[in-house]
Amino acid sequence: DGGIFSFGDAAFYGSMGATSLNAPIVGIAADPATGGYWEVASDGGIFSYNAPFFGSTGSIRLNRPIVGMEATPNGQGYRFVASDGGIFTYGNAPFDGSTGGITLDAPVVGMAPDNATNGYWMAAADGGIFTYGGASFMGRLVTAS
Repeated sequence: DGGIFSFGDAAFYGSMGATSLNAPIVGIAADPATGGYWEVASDGGIFSYNAPFFGSTGSIRLNRPIVGMEATPNGQGYRFVASDGGIFTYGNAPFDGSTGGITLDAPVVGMAPDNATNGYWMAAADGGIFTYGGASFMGRLVTAS
């Protein structure tokens, strides 16, 4: 429901917990510049808390739902990833590629930034890893049958 619970030294700046949403919250990213955070909904709507708003896909019809997000190392941008691997960039987050036009064996379930290169990794439900920008491929999850 977008509720945020802060513990320890983590600051609370607000949440969507008491609000009726068009789509569920599916991701959160910290703003390294302000200490704030962004929440993203499956429709790509962004909710900013002590963090700048750079844009959203909340008013765009998506092919697949958003499943995760990550922020740039300086907090001046963010990216969303959809379950088909489509990437949406805002602020200074570069677009380095996506799997949006590729038929995947399993849906993308999340992403992570490579802060050293400003690239990114995407992970699929079957353990597949997709790398973009300067992010290095370091292997994939292998399961025993």
